[in-house]
Amino acid sequence: MLFGFDKLTYFAEKTEIFISIKLNIMQHQLLELRSHIAEAVAAIRLLTSSIPGVGIILGTGLGRMAHEISAEQVIPYEDIPHFPLSTVESHTGKLIIGTLSGKTVVAMQGRFHYYEGYSMQQITFPVRVMKELGVEILLVSNACGALNPLYRKADIMLMDDHIKLIGDNPLIGANDNTLGVRFPDMSEPYSQRLIALAEAIALEQSTKLQKGVYVAVSGPNLETRAEYRFLRTIGADVVGMSTIPENIVARHAAMEVLGLSIITDECFPDALHPVSVAEIIETAGKAEPLLTKLLVELVKRL
Repeated sequence: MLFGFDKLTYFAEKTEIFISIKLNIMQHQLLELRSHIAEAVAAIRLLTSSIPGVGIILGTGLGRMAHEISAEQVIPYEDIPHFPLSTVESHTGKLIIGTLSGKTVVAMQGRFHYYEGYSMQQITFPVRVMKELGVEILLVSNACGALNPLYRKADIMLMDDHIKLIGDNPLIGANDNTLGVRFPDMSEPYSQRLIALAEAIALEQSTKLQKGVYVAVSGPNLETRAEYRFLRTIGADVVGMSTIPENIVARHAAMEVLGLSIITDECFPDALHPVSVAEIIETAGKAEPLLTKLLVELVKRL
């Protein structure tokens, strides 16, 4: 049995050992992330020396926009070290590097989701790689459900703000100051400059744009009537299962972000009906030409 000073000494030593182990684990995690980023970038650099200034993440039903890119290299995700693999229908799983509207871009044809079983760090790993490749502006798209009663299927919404209800955060854990600050500011998660540019282009093209707040939940199930009422009450205009983790990491890396949502279903509690993945993809396909036209012109003006 330990008494007095001996007992205090024992617990102090145990605490010191615990802290030392924890610090070693955190240091290992940082070194591992840096190493993984470097290995992924090195594999890509074996195929291209292009430096893309613009990154694009193509969400559900929006993969065909990749055809607008004059591709220099199309790299399957499985050929890039440490990249997750797309498991969701309509997410092809290819990294495209080439030119769009005269600008060098890198585009993800298919993204990753928390509900697929990936960690937040895995989901956002490609954003880290994009940054290392040279990306300063990230354009991210998604499919979502309308909560705002003024929205309709196939509408396009500019993301002005977001609410994260996924229950995890990609920045939890040790922070690498070479990647970003410990407490990144989120007062402007989506660039007001880019939003204004998109609105001006949409006006020229006679394209109707909504602007609102996106809320992200974990999925993969759709929400109940009560959940839709709750989400609308807290200020959300649309609901989805992606985008916010990528946005957080992009802002951590000081990227400028523009978020665009295609509304694929109407989540109005008093007029709710079942919706299928096929319907969601079909609706996204209807809006895709307008979104593609908008993004092509936007990249041209960057």
